[in-house]
Amino acid sequence: MVDNIGSNNSDREWLKHDFAGGSASDDGIVKEQDRLLPIANVGRIMKQILPPNAKISKEAKETMQECVSEFISFVTGEASDRCHKEKRKTVNGDDICWALASLGFDDYSEPLKRYLYRYREVEGERASHREVEGERAGHNKASND
Repeated sequence: MVDNIGSNNSDREWLKHDFAGGSASDDGIVKEQDRLLPIANVGRIMKQILPPNAKISKEAKETMQECVSEFISFVTGEASDRCHKEKRKTVNGDDICWALASLGFDDYSEPLKRYLYRYREVEGERASHREVEGERAGHNKASND
């Protein structure tokens, strides 16, 4: 969706920032397809909350695509600034939670912290399970030799 309302260069200054870490052109402007989430994915997410017979207009999908893409860039930029100040190169889940809270999105930050904690717990359990399975496989191979 292209928006020409108030289209002077300062209104689109944020386009010049390459939050994705790479696909900016020589003049520093990120291509639209590189800064927006795929519209099919946005539409699929939108449909999940609607009744099965509901329809979503192309305009609604494009508007949501712009909003969520900007939101992600906004939060990621805040997290990236924190990492830069702390001389770190990698933005992690804790940085995103911090950015959400510092931008006033506490209602999203707290559930995301809980999700991140549980995700790390499950990943730790999976790693332990793989390690045990690897030891068993090594033991069984040694027994067969």
